[in-house]
Amino acid sequence: MRLGKSSDGPVSRYINRRVSTRITSFILRRNIPVTPNQVSLASFLLAVLSGLLFYMHQWVLAGVLAEIASIVDGVDGELARARGVASPVGGFVDAVLDRFADASILFGLTLAVYADWGLGALVVGMAALFGDLMVSYVHARGEASLGVHPSRVGRVPMFASRDVRLFLVFLLGGVGLGFVVLAVVAGVSLLYVVAKTVEIYVYFKRRGQAIVS
Repeated sequence: MRLGKSSDGPVSRYINRRVSTRITSFILRRNIPVTPNQVSLASFLLAVLSGLLFYMHQWVLAGVLAEIASIVDGVDGELARARGVASPVGGFVDAVLDRFADASILFGLTLAVYADWGLGALVVGMAALFGDLMVSYVHARGEASLGVHPSRVGRVPMFASRDVRLFLVFLLGGVGLGFVVLAVVAGVSLLYVVAKTVEIYVYFKRRGQAIVS
């Protein structure tokens, strides 16, 4: 049974799924009575704890928890698909919790570097949050308006998907580079949003589809 998704980002495809599928398989083999929604909540709480630990300057533990939250976030969908209980409502709840989770981590990072960077920390933190939310919006809006996930349109790879952003938090935030990781997340997210939006526009225009608001 294929537990991953065709829209997985590169980190999910080559790293996270190698761990999350083992967790899911263990749950299924032992018939552990945990629901996908409970797993979504667990991932959310891990992310919130990561943000709190970043605020407390516990860089290594916070970074590790951010990546664990990213891995666990894959388990809920795998479990739902394996048990045949996947639903639009479950996907909606998971997506909302993911946005709160991301905001918690970025907020914690912003507060952690505020003492050293002041207004600069607020600016780059807001940019990172804005970019984070916009990537998710482009993906959600693409599926809703175009009937296809933007990753399947054109050649621009998903270099700023959620798995990539959290992996950057793990790598850079985990070694205390709070300001740097905020700037990098902001940069790659906004670049991806612009590049993918332009690519989608050109892609459908070349195919003669009317593009209206």
